[in-house]
Amino acid sequence: MARPPHAREKVLDAFEAIVIADGERAATLDATARAAGVSKGGLLYHFGSKDELETGFLVRLEALTAADLERMATADEGPVAYYLRTSVMEDEALDRALIAASRLAQGGSTAAAETLRRMRGLWKDAIRPHVRDTASLDLIMLLGDGLYFNNSLDVHGAEHLVPTGRDLDALIELVLQATARDEDSQTPPSES
Repeated sequence: MARPPHAREKVLDAFEAIVIADGERAATLDATARAAGVSKGGLLYHFGSKDELETGFLVRLEALTAADLERMATADEGPVAYYLRTSVMEDEALDRALIAASRLAQGGSTAAAETLRRMRGLWKDAIRPHVRDTASLDLIMLLGDGLYFNNSLDVHGAEHLVPTGRDLDALIELVLQATARDEDSQTPPSES
């Protein structure tokens, strides 16, 4: 008799939560099973080892990224604005998966580091056709990274490091003006 598919997702959710809260070393099979509310045998039915559990988690990250890329491709505001706006974490599934994968990579997981690089490459590929050059692409990617990082610092401080509302809109507009391909730009290209 097959196990319900939601048990597999509960295990992945538990693994992700432990990695985020306590790090990769704390995310043992026993701890993950306990946190998921399944027996260790139930966990092993879906993931035969911790390596398989990590692989399953990274496959989930890839699926979440693919869904995000689909939303990015159809975003009314365009891929660049979408990418920057969503670089501000909102505790969504993709945000949590990226944090956990980063923690795995920091703990020495080559597979997590490679997956994160590949996912970042996919976002770059989606943005590339909408910017004038490599420097513009780098600006957008690094700004997205900075928004993401500084947003994590905003959680426990009184000073807000990440612009919101109209300030974020103004930042995005400035980036769009600075990076748009000449034929897409609303302003004439500067002569250098």
